[in-house]
Formats: sequence, C-alpha cells, structure tokens
Amino acid sequence: MSADAPAVHDASSRRLRYLRIDATTMFSRSLRMMSRDPDELLLALILPIAIMLMFVYVFGGAMSVGTDYITYATPGVILLCAGYGASNTALAVATDMNGGIIDRFRSMPIVGATVVFGHVAASVVKNSVSTAVVLIVAVAIGFRPSASLADWLAAAGIVLAYVLAVTCLAAFIGVSVRTPAAAGGLGFVMLFLPYVSSAFVPPETMPAWLRGFAETQPITPIIESIRALLVGVGTGGSPVHDLGSQSVTGLAWCAAITLASLAAAACAFSRKGR
Repeated sequence: MSADAPAVHDASSRRLRYLRIDATTMFSRSLRMMSRDPDELLLALILPIAIMLMFVYVFGGAMSVGTDYITYATPGVILLCAGYGASNTALAVATDMNGGIIDRFRSMPIVGATVVFGHVAASVVKNSVSTAVVLIVAVAIGFRPSASLADWLAAAGIVLAYVLAVTCLAAFIGVSVRTPAAAGGLGFVMLFLPYVSSAFVPPETMPAWLRGFAETQPITPIIESIRALLVGVGTGGSPVHDLGSQSVTGLAWCAAITLASLAAAACAFSRKGR
C-alpha cells in the first residue's frame, strides 16, 4: 500500500500537468484564430459603440428615466457588448465541431474538452477588452460614474461573471448545433435579451404581460447591480436600497448558467465523439 500511494500521486500530478498544457495550448490557439480575423475584432468594438451612440443621441432625448440617459443606458450597452462576443464564440465552436480539426484532436493524446475551454477563455479575454473600450467611449461622451474603488471592483466582478456565463452558454450552443449557421442564429438571439429588461427602459413602461418577464429574467438584477455600483441609482433614477439582494440574485443566475452550460457542453462534446 505504501509503495502504491506515491505512484498514484505521481500519475495524478502528470494528468493535471498534461491538462494544464492542453488547456494553455487551446487557449493560445483560440487567441491566434481571433488575431487572424481583424474584421471580427473590429466589429466587436464598433457594434456596441454604434448602439451606444444611437441610444444616447437618437433615442435618448425621448427617454424619461429619471436621470441622464447615458447614465442609465451604459450598463446595458456593456452587457450587450458581452452578448455580441458570445454569439461569435458559438459560431467559432460550431465551426470547429463541424470541421476535420476535432477528429484530428480526438486522435491525439489530449483532453478533448480543452478545445471548448480554449474558445471560452479567449472569448472572455476579448469581451473584457471590448467592454473596457465601450466604457472608455461612454466616459468620453458624458458618462460620469461616482463609484469608489471597491464599487468599481465589485461591478467588474459582476460583469466578468456575466461574460463568463453567456460565453459558456454560447459554447454549449456551438457544440450542440449541427451547422455554424444555426450557431450564429441562436447565438445572436442572446443579443436581444438585454432589450427585454431594465437595461434601456424601466420595466414599468412595458405591457403587464412583458413587464413580469423583464423584472424576473436574469439580466435585470445584473443590470441593476452594475448601475447601482457605478452611479448609485436604479430604475427610474431612484437610489437602490436592495443592492445586496440584487447582486446575490444576479451572481446566482450567472453561476447557475455557467455550471449548467459547462456540464451540458461537456456531455454534448462527449456524445458527438461516439
């Protein structure tokens, strides 16, 4: 027994080391693939910025939300930016799954799930950069956050949790669908979820049947938490008194979506390999 214990420990250490190497390799591969498609990177930055400018300068004057519209809408545009990046992740994963490269990877001594991990990790990095750019543009056109350093860190953590959640969901879509076109279509649907929330208008202005969904869907507590942390107000421009509850609810949604999507993506990946 004493002789077997070191051997088991060494085998486990080797597996972990190989897993780290595989994950790092696939992450680097996904980053290189992104860098070779500058059009996608450029569009990932231009689209959210264009949407922000449209809402602020085209629709903002007609919106009554109790505060400057750019103050109200910026958190929603940030999440919209993450949703667009996630839709590209679904397309990239589906392209891999439907190409010969996955069969090649399966014939090699690597952990297959690290292929999906590489796409997710690279997308999180890309979305974080594009989110920072969008925030810089928002400040340039009038967004004035009043957050402390602790508030900024908390808001960044919530945004990162949301980015990870939607990216994992997109990866599951990419693994599950049969064609890249289907992945692009389903991934693009995620772009519309922030519109039916408190991201751009208060839910109170919506019809009763739609208001219930807008108030209870996952994005609303995330939006309210980010808005309260950065500018200290919630829907309608009023102070937020339940920030803790909103944050816990939003983070719980993010954790549930992340874990469920990862588990479902792993199962779908294994099933396609049979």
